[in-house]
Amino acid sequence: MSARRRNSKPHIVAVSRVIKLFANVTKVLSYGFHALFPNKRFTLPERAAPWLPANQDTVIPRIIWQTNFTNKVTLPVYLNYLFNRLMAPRFEYRFMITQARHDFIEQHFDPAWLESYDKLQIGAAQADFWRLLALYKHGGVYLDIDAHAIWPLGRVVPANIDELYVTTRKGELSNYFIASRPGNPNVLKLIEQVHRNIEENQLTNVFELTGPGVFIKLLDQEHVQTVSYRHACNQGSFTNEHFQYIDKKAGKWTKEQQKVSIIRQDPPSTS
Repeated sequence: MSARRRNSKPHIVAVSRVIKLFANVTKVLSYGFHALFPNKRFTLPERAAPWLPANQDTVIPRIIWQTNFTNKVTLPVYLNYLFNRLMAPRFEYRFMITQARHDFIEQHFDPAWLESYDKLQIGAAQADFWRLLALYKHGGVYLDIDAHAIWPLGRVVPANIDELYVTTRKGELSNYFIASRPGNPNVLKLIEQVHRNIEENQLTNVFELTGPGVFIKLLDQEHVQTVSYRHACNQGSFTNEHFQYIDKKAGKWTKEQQKVSIIRQDPPSTS
């Protein structure tokens, strides 16, 4: 029997549309804000306690994980962060920049995985790999920096489940939202596949090498818990590429991978 949730949940869809409208208004207003204050940035915390105490035991720890190339962000990205805190008041928040991700992997995992991680030259690919490792070690809910919950996160991720994956408009798995308990064997399979992809170095697209393509290849939607993006999480309502990459000349990974090899080539031997 399929583990997918098949309910249409029109009330959640209606709420998501209201949120999207509100978020888009703040995004438009943010152009004016940053025109007046072009250098103004807001700081995302490395770690923040829940706003409210836990009210039940859960299989998946109540932790939100996010990452970015910098913790100094524009107003829309910061509003996106605040909205997620509002939608998940009983969740701890943890955030890592590029160097912190490296240090985390070095501290907790096999050197071979760190070596593979360090071969990745595009930040999005590094983030793809890191999110799996963070969830495997500690568990929790990973959200992309531009992703936001559209329903209280504690209800999207029930207390008694051990994993949850998001599906896109096309019905395919993605990785901008992942919920998992620590030590999840499915997450371990994903980690090992990403590691193999990096070692084999045959793929030239972040999507397939480290991203959603790995989930699509390995996970059977008939045997894992999934939730439609319509009922869980949206992207790009509060922010967009302009506000996310305003301080990164290389831009989004889709542009960066056209100019930079995803995997660093080892220097030729001099022996």
